[in-house]
Amino acid sequence: MRYAAILLLAATPVAAFAQAEPAVPMVPASGTLLDVTAMGRTTRVPDLATIRAGVVSTAPTAAQALRDNATAMNRVLGALRKAGVAPRDLATATVQLSPQYRYQDNQPPHVTGYQANNSVSVRFRDVARSGAILDTLVAEGANQIDGPNLSLAEPDQALDEARTDAIRRARARADLYARAAGLRVLRMVSISEAGQDDGGPSRPPMMALARASDMSAKTEIAPGEKDITATVQVRFLLGS
Repeated sequence: MRYAAILLLAATPVAAFAQAEPAVPMVPASGTLLDVTAMGRTTRVPDLATIRAGVVSTAPTAAQALRDNATAMNRVLGALRKAGVAPRDLATATVQLSPQYRYQDNQPPHVTGYQANNSVSVRFRDVARSGAILDTLVAEGANQIDGPNLSLAEPDQALDEARTDAIRRARARADLYARAAGLRVLRMVSISEAGQDDGGPSRPPMMALARASDMSAKTEIAPGEKDITATVQVRFLLGS
């Protein structure tokens, strides 16, 4: 009985390991496998603009640079709130303070003053109004603007359309290869998603600096269209 118990315990891990081993998908021995990678695409008009607006201030001392910067930035934030920007769409992006140097030959650098930089990231859910708000920000003291980044607030439906288009393209390509080889598509063996682009923002370019005096021209933001893509890898079984 003691030996039987030892043998039973020794066999248990092997049985458990055999049960835990993942099943391997069966592929018929007869037939030809074809792997296809296809990208599906759809387009949408962006409905979300993200812009970074800020204030750069210089002064002889660090304390004065921060004070001047804070005063101007408070006006900018007040203008954003007055324009109806929700708190969830407003976030501090950068706060910086750095000395400014003067360089001369054969002499150590000399501090000439300090520069303070404060900027916020702003999401505009009404892209058409974003240009007018930018003009207001400049009038209130903003002298640095990056963007806009245009994207979709809700990209899921567009992504599903792109995925459907990707499968359709993959099947059409498989049919093409099958006909060229004198075969036909029997069925799909596997499908995997290889990547997607939900139309999100890319790295923002510098859009504009504050106009010193001429505020007669109005800033307009043209949303255009964005491509939303999905890439799939599909394995087909071909036969005669």
